[in-house]
Amino acid sequence: MSDPLPGPVFEVRHRWTYVEMLLSSIASLAAALVLSVEAWLLAKDPDAIFSCDVNSKISCGTVAESWQATLLGFPNAYLGLIFESVVITIALASLSGVRFPRRFMLGAHALYTIAIAFAYWLFLQAYFVIGSLCPWCLLVTVATTLVFTSITRVNILDRTITFGRHQETVERWVRLGADTAVALLLIAVIGAMVAFRYL
Repeated sequence: MSDPLPGPVFEVRHRWTYVEMLLSSIASLAAALVLSVEAWLLAKDPDAIFSCDVNSKISCGTVAESWQATLLGFPNAYLGLIFESVVITIALASLSGVRFPRRFMLGAHALYTIAIAFAYWLFLQAYFVIGSLCPWCLLVTVATTLVFTSITRVNILDRTITFGRHQETVERWVRLGADTAVALLLIAVIGAMVAFRYL
């Protein structure tokens, strides 16, 4: 069977999931924009002080000056501007009744899998190696978790991602909210880690 062509449909599937995806990606995009501006200001003035530079443990500047913040040779926040803009487009188009081809959604899911892995790597680097917390980076981690959960839910229920003979079981757990529970658990663990170390 060939992939469905994108186009309007009469019923918008997963409406609230797309709303969640949209709001989470907007939050992440806003954080990425702030971080991008701060990276530009820091390049102009290495001694620049930001509003989130509270102390040695809560400091965007400290994180921004680390090698992890420019792993690919440019500020990581620039990736957020790209990734989140794509997700916002997918969410808005889907809410308007567009259904994207299977290959497109698989590609988007693969890219966002890389994005969430990168976000958690950065969080763990800040927590265990850099020793300083960036509030905006933390917002990106939380929002990325929610977006990844949303796009995974859509792809499972639309059978873009399949699990063979376990498909019905996986779909049933997703409909019961198991994916949301896992996402909230991850966010709770992050919150507990932050509270233990930084507050």
